[in-house]
Amino acid sequence: MEYQTSFSSPLGFLALKSDGQSITDISFSENDLQEQKSCAVLDECRKQLDLYFSGKVLDFTLPLSPEGTEFQQKVWTELLKIPYGETITYMELAVRLGDAKAVRAVGTANGRNPIAIIIPCHRVIGAGNKLTGYAGGLWRKKLLLELEMKHSVRKDMLF
Repeated sequence: MEYQTSFSSPLGFLALKSDGQSITDISFSENDLQEQKSCAVLDECRKQLDLYFSGKVLDFTLPLSPEGTEFQQKVWTELLKIPYGETITYMELAVRLGDAKAVRAVGTANGRNPIAIIIPCHRVIGAGNKLTGYAGGLWRKKLLLELEMKHSVRKDMLF
């Protein structure tokens, strides 16, 4: 059974989905979902997102179950290792995965991340600290990075 609910964030509505055991999708939405059916994991997700946007949660503790290829799963797992308030480049991400030549594939997998914010694809930037690519729009990526910089112990993040 699929559960879904909305979350009103500073970046607009987020559509949250769950299989009842874990989070399966978080995406940006132009509208509040009309049909909502929540569950305990979605209630906890909304609570943690609220704390995240207020700067009180730096790490999410939610069960995640994103659907994707084996390679995409590897990329998304590596994204979860990027600390709050820090950024890495697409090249650094490819190197962490063991293949600097896979930078384009890494970028594509990053862009297909189905669980926005919690799997922090917004923490991956282009060479030279350039903001590039974000499914939710570059303005959202910039705001997420600014939020994290504001509440992070590290204040030297550039973008």
